[in-house]
Amino acid sequence: MAKHNFHLTAKWPGGRNSVGSIEAGQLNTEISIPPEMDGPGVGTNPDEMLLGAASTCYIITLAAMIERAELPLHKMGLTSEGIVDVTNGVITYEEIIHRPSVVLKEDATDEQIEKLEQLIEKAESNCMISRAVKGNVTISIEAHIEVLDS
Repeated sequence: MAKHNFHLTAKWPGGRNSVGSIEAGQLNTEISIPPEMDGPGVGTNPDEMLLGAASTCYIITLAAMIERAELPLHKMGLTSEGIVDVTNGVITYEEIIHRPSVVLKEDATDEQIEKLEQLIEKAESNCMISRAVKGNVTISIEAHIEVLDS
């Protein structure tokens, strides 16, 4: 079994409203609490990073599945939304909604469109980040599929 180790170094000067930094491979950024949670809003924050991890994992997994299925992909994209509840000082990451948009080439068949619909759902359960947060964060999919006009 192959294992991959990823490493992160964080620097934090102190206090809740400080600005720190993280370095992990190609990721090098400032971090702080977001302004929505009364922080300074400098750089990124855990909420955005979890959303980013889930979103990039999902889109890469979907792209690989579409490629393996040899579907006539024209282009694809994704928007995602993270919903965080802050009630009585308790912060809970409740839900992530992925909204993939996939455009197939004009020669796509009904069977290929049906296969794409299946893969859009399957990619979420095959993504390692989705599996990592399963049972803690609800992940839902709201897909948009198009076929180019001929």
